[in-house]
Amino acid sequence: MTTLLLSHPACYKHDTGEFHPENAERLAAIMHVLEHEDFIYLARGPAPEVTREQLLRAHSAAHIDRILGSVPAEGCYIELDSDTVLSPNSREAILRSAGAGCSGVDEVMTGAARNVFCAVRPPGHHAEYEQAGGFCLFSNAAIAALHARDAHGVQRVAVVDFDVHHGNGTQNILWNEPGMFYASTHEQDAFPYTGHENEKGTEGGSQVVNVPLPSGTGSEPFRDAYANLILPALRDFAPEIIIISAGFDAHAADPMAHLRLQVSDFVWLTTQLLDVARTFSQRRVVSILEGGYDPRALAACVAGHLKALMEG
Repeated sequence: MTTLLLSHPACYKHDTGEFHPENAERLAAIMHVLEHEDFIYLARGPAPEVTREQLLRAHSAAHIDRILGSVPAEGCYIELDSDTVLSPNSREAILRSAGAGCSGVDEVMTGAARNVFCAVRPPGHHAEYEQAGGFCLFSNAAIAALHARDAHGVQRVAVVDFDVHHGNGTQNILWNEPGMFYASTHEQDAFPYTGHENEKGTEGGSQVVNVPLPSGTGSEPFRDAYANLILPALRDFAPEIIIISAGFDAHAADPMAHLRLQVSDFVWLTTQLLDVARTFSQRRVVSILEGGYDPRALAACVAGHLKALMEG
C-alpha cells in the first residue's frame, strides 16, 4: 500500500475570471512542486466524475440540477453569488472534484492505497445541502464521508477541517447524520461567520467540535487546540476512516485570512492525524484540498502534507 494522488486536467478549466483568488494557478503551483524527486514514488491517478447517487447523499436533487444546469455557454460566466462563479468548462471540474473524494474512499477501504490526497478544485466545504457559496458548489468532503458510510458500511467517519474558514457546508450536511464526527479550527469572526464553540451537533447525529481561533493566532495556540480539544475527542470517537478538509489558507502568507501558521504546523497536524489513523482506522486517510490562495505557500504546504502522508 502507498499514498495515491488523485487529480485531473479538467480541474484547471474551471475558470473563475480575472483576479479571482480561487484560480487554476493554485493547482498549477501544486503540480509543479510535485515534480520534485521527493515525489517520484507518489502513485498518481485520475479523479473520476462523481455519480448522481453519490451527490444525492449530500445534496438535494434540486440543488444538483440547479448547479449543473447553470453552467453557461461558451464565452459566458455565471455568478451564483459574489464569490462563486461558473464558466463553460466548470461542469467536468465540479464533478471530478466531488468524485475524487469518493474514489479516494474506495481506494483506502479496499486496501489499494494506504492514504489519498485529492488535488482538485473547486473546493467544497462551504457548499450546503441546498446552497452553493464561498467558491464551493458541491460538498466534496461530506460526499466522501457519506459514501464511506453508505457504500462501505463504515460506522464511524471523521472529517477534520483545518482550513482557515469554517466548513459550514460540511457541518450543515453531516449535522443530523449518525456515525459522523466533524471538527474544525478556523479564524474567529471570519467568513462564513459560523463554527461557534456551542455548535456541538445533535443527539443521534454528528458529533461536532469547533475551535475558533482569534485573528493573529500562530503555531502554539493552533497546536494546543488540537492537542487539548480536537485530538482527544477524535480518539474518543475512534474513527474507522479520517477525511481531511485540507485548506492551507491559515498560512501566514495567505492573503485571505489572518492566522499565522507555518508549513511545519500543517506537517505536525498531519502526523498527529496519521497517528490516530494508525490506532483506530487501519491507517485509512483521505485528504481533499480546500483553500490556500498564495500559490507559493500553498505548494509548500501541500508538499509537506504529502511527504507526511507518504511516510505515514
